[in-house]
Amino acid sequence: MSISIAETTTSQEAQEELANELLNQAQNASQLNSSQVAQLVGNLEKLLDGSSVSKAVGQKVINVVSNVMEGNSVALSAYANRLVQVVEDVGLKLIVPGDREILSSGSVVLAVRSIDGTNFPQTSFNIFNTDNVQLRALSRSRSKRSGSALGSVSLPSSLTAGLSPEDQQLANRVQFTFYTKPALFQDDALNNQTLVSPVLAASVTNLSISNLAENIQFTIQNVNPIDGNYSASCAFWDFTQNGGGGWSSAGCFVVNNTPEETTCSCNHLTSFAILLDLSREGIIDRQQAQILTFITYIGCGISAIFLALTLLTYLLFEKLMRDIPAKILVQLCLSLLFLNLVFLLDGWLALYPAVGLCISTAFFLHYFLLTSFTWAGLEALHMYLSIVRVFTPYLSRYMLKFSLIGWGIPLLVVIVVISVDKDNYGVVTYGKYTDGTSDDFCWLRNDIAFYVGVVAYFLLIFALCLLVFIIVMIQLSRIKKQNPQNQPSNRGVMTDLRSIAGLIVLLGLTWGFALFAWGPLYLPFVYLFTIFNSLQGFLLFIFHCAVKENVRRQWRTYLCCGKLRLAENSDWSRTATQNRMNLSVATATTSAPHLTSRSSSVISDSTNSNGSVFVDSGISDSSNSDAILNEIHRLNISL
Repeated sequence: MSISIAETTTSQEAQEELANELLNQAQNASQLNSSQVAQLVGNLEKLLDGSSVSKAVGQKVINVVSNVMEGNSVALSAYANRLVQVVEDVGLKLIVPGDREILSSGSVVLAVRSIDGTNFPQTSFNIFNTDNVQLRALSRSRSKRSGSALGSVSLPSSLTAGLSPEDQQLANRVQFTFYTKPALFQDDALNNQTLVSPVLAASVTNLSISNLAENIQFTIQNVNPIDGNYSASCAFWDFTQNGGGGWSSAGCFVVNNTPEETTCSCNHLTSFAILLDLSREGIIDRQQAQILTFITYIGCGISAIFLALTLLTYLLFEKLMRDIPAKILVQLCLSLLFLNLVFLLDGWLALYPAVGLCISTAFFLHYFLLTSFTWAGLEALHMYLSIVRVFTPYLSRYMLKFSLIGWGIPLLVVIVVISVDKDNYGVVTYGKYTDGTSDDFCWLRNDIAFYVGVVAYFLLIFALCLLVFIIVMIQLSRIKKQNPQNQPSNRGVMTDLRSIAGLIVLLGLTWGFALFAWGPLYLPFVYLFTIFNSLQGFLLFIFHCAVKENVRRQWRTYLCCGKLRLAENSDWSRTATQNRMNLSVATATTSAPHLTSRSSSVISDSTNSNGSVFVDSGISDSSNSDAILNEIHRLNISL
């Protein structure tokens, strides 16, 4: 039953003759074994090698596929995906003399409509049976679905709005495929789930389209009405799942279901890792992308709430804003709050076809990402100036200069990026999933702009923060060795670990996980990056608000009542007095030459009343302020 097909067949008559032979071979599909099915599928693929397919040949190919679907399911299973692709190829290459063409058989219906991708018309597809198919362009007022259809879908006029101009030119046809039975879509991994409906597919010139102003909804009638309690779910066919294709419900959800029919829709997912995905390729596993998306949006939502609480705490209580680290912390929290809010809105705004809206969203997302990096770097710079150089108090208009740097330099960067080409910002197709789909996000489209305007900028800030972190760790170790008598007995390893963790969060070192997200380590480090950085605002609240004694004191003084309430200024004054007593003791015991005095000045600057190196970074739970630190500097240097 083998058929030999020449490698090159040019005449339509020869194609039709060969198609007839394949159709005859498929008449007794139930008698075909696996090797014969494989040969038949291979010959179908060769038949479609040309650039176009006539209606006569296309109809015969659809009939062959329909007949094969009635055959041995075991022999068919290994070649099901290839047969589905054969049907897709017919739709792509079918000659359409008018504006539409419909090929129908017992088990497969293929409908193709010519379109203008630059001005896509709202198009509906309704199938009542294999001989009654409606394919038409509709105005919005006529877009209501016809009742009692086996399957229906309506494509909105904004469908191609998110495509590039080149892809819009390629989008010259839309095709719908309806399989009356799921013979080509068997999945042993369904376990206790059962396929209860036909299979409906829609595509536009084989392009991946997901930038939609609204999700596409489709309705499919169940094969047989189902009574009783049951749980319906929507799924798409993933050609790579289980090694040979399988059903996946990731990203799809049920809009409405009855015993007779089910209405489905699919959403769009984006994870926080896109901001510093150095590979620019994204996640290819939709399930992993969905998990990361949940982590991202939950983490960003939590962070936004606690960043707002941190800002309210510091802005409401004047005493907390007396030192420079607190002022820098407020600026960092404000920047991160805007970053989280814009990010949370980005994936939703990307669904709208308005190009200017997406460009603006990407612009502000880029800006607040850079300001967050910059304020973390300024926090590191302040630590270096205070702990190592010890000349912070002699700089005039210190916070004004920091504010100009923190908000001004990122603004210059984004202005340069958008001035070079406004299309540097826009919709980015993020993630090429194994099911052939992708997600969209408003972000930097140009790779050069991304690597220069984000990655290079981040690396400079990260190098500074990492260097300061190492210096602080060395200082802490040196202080403990040189001044063991200043270490309180109640200061243990957990206290130091808490301070170190707070410093890591403050300096944004967790963003460094992006540098290791390559090759086999890509996925685990993307998870680490997403978890820690989406929760950065929450962690800042914990380490720089909740565990700080002076913050808790302000809460108890002004927000609590009864036994929890503290008298105003009582504990604050007592702590300040104790700090000055410790200062006098430290000053009185300093009797070394000038070189030793200089060293003592650095140590005193780096330690609070608990012997912590982190007082000036705002991490210590002590209430020391820059005023006390400056007094230490002056007294020690004068010795």
